[in-house]
Amino acid sequence: MAAFRDIEEVSQGLLSLLGANRAEAQQRRLLGRHEQVVERLLETQDGAEKQLREILTMEKEVAQSLLNAKEQVHQGGVELQQLEAGLQEAGEEDTRLKASLLQLTRELEELKEIEADLERQEKEVDEDTTVTIPSAVYVAQLYHQLLEWPQLGNQRESTYLCQACSFTSVTGWDK
Repeated sequence: MAAFRDIEEVSQGLLSLLGANRAEAQQRRLLGRHEQVVERLLETQDGAEKQLREILTMEKEVAQSLLNAKEQVHQGGVELQQLEAGLQEAGEEDTRLKASLLQLTRELEELKEIEADLERQEKEVDEDTTVTIPSAVYVAQLYHQLLEWPQLGNQRESTYLCQACSFTSVTGWDK
């Protein structure tokens, strides 16, 4: 560096001054130059120390930032694991719900089929019961004739309902 070269020059100048026994002016000039070099050296040393302190401060800040970033990465990793676990649980719940929905849909279809069968059977039963049964017709006619036979002479009108086949008869009764 320049400061050390200057110190070397001053030292050589002092040696030459001592060796040659030169004038006092030259000695003062060299001593003044020596003082300047020492001042510059001290200023340079102070500047270097200041820069070193600034560098150390920056290194501490960078190290703290790095530690903070590592902590954030760690927390992010933990949060990511929690989210992945939650996502997996939600996926499993979704699978269970889909299976349950599928089962309920099947049961609903089965119930619809049963309902359709019941409606069909009810129609068949209704059709079967609305068909006039010949024996019921015969019983109704016989009942009607029996009711009319003893009172052919008395003509009071009355209505009777035959329960077997919904047959209505008008006959005469005397009281």
